[in-house]
Amino acid sequence: MDLPGGWVTDVPDLTRNHQLHALGNGVLPAQAIAALHTLLPDHLATDVKDAA
Repeated sequence: MDLPGGWVTDVPDLTRNHQLHALGNGVLPAQAIAALHTLLPDHLATDVKDAA
């Protein structure tokens, strides 16, 4: 996830469950960006074809 070592695991009093929850939430922005990069070009190409 490109986080430095200990970014979540070195936080005092953070349970493993809380660590996993924090890391899971951190993935969402990267997944959204990947989806946009994958889907947006196809969507734009369809709009251009429909306009012609």
